[in-house]
Amino acid sequence: MDAAPVRIAIVSPQRVVVAGLRSILEDCDHPSEIVPLDSDGPDPDVVLYDVLGLLDGDGTDLEIVLGKTASAVLAVSRELRPDLVAQALKRGVDGFFPLGAAEPEICEAILSTQTGWQDGDTGENPVVGSSGSAAYAEQVGSSQGLTSREREILALIAQGYSNIEIAGEIHLGINTIKTHIRGAYRKINANNRSEAVAWAIRHGLPSQFR
Repeated sequence: MDAAPVRIAIVSPQRVVVAGLRSILEDCDHPSEIVPLDSDGPDPDVVLYDVLGLLDGDGTDLEIVLGKTASAVLAVSRELRPDLVAQALKRGVDGFFPLGAAEPEICEAILSTQTGWQDGDTGENPVVGSSGSAAYAEQVGSSQGLTSREREILALIAQGYSNIEIAGEIHLGINTIKTHIRGAYRKINANNRSEAVAWAIRHGLPSQFR
């Protein structure tokens, strides 16, 4: 029996992005169907949300998607604006993939929303809540020597938390937080907060600690 197509809605302020993603999805091994995001119709299985919408608008469209559908929502991140995917993750999207990701990785990310992320799957950004998420989080930064606390703090930084907010979130003193941040920056060769955010998002950290 043929697999049922994954029903996918694409939300982007740029028609070229919609067309590009549609073209990629047509070449995925698993069948898919592009559907409109219609409040009067059935929810799609997956919504692909271009984070550029948070720059061009106030994010109301993302709030509607998250609040009024039961769909899995994947943010489509932009390399030069890691802060936007951090905002999307903080608002509650299920995961993300870079717009410039290889076609098989995009197909795999979308399919994983339906099948669950399994240990050993490839790619840097497993869907939140899937079976491999915790294991993946423990691996991120291991080659750089990051501690679990440093990983957690980097994830919170990438989600837009200030140092004071991080201290309140994980119940540590502000000076201890700063010590962990300095250690993490040194290990990942980040010179400032923006570089740390970019590193964390490239490695899928924000979606692992929420």
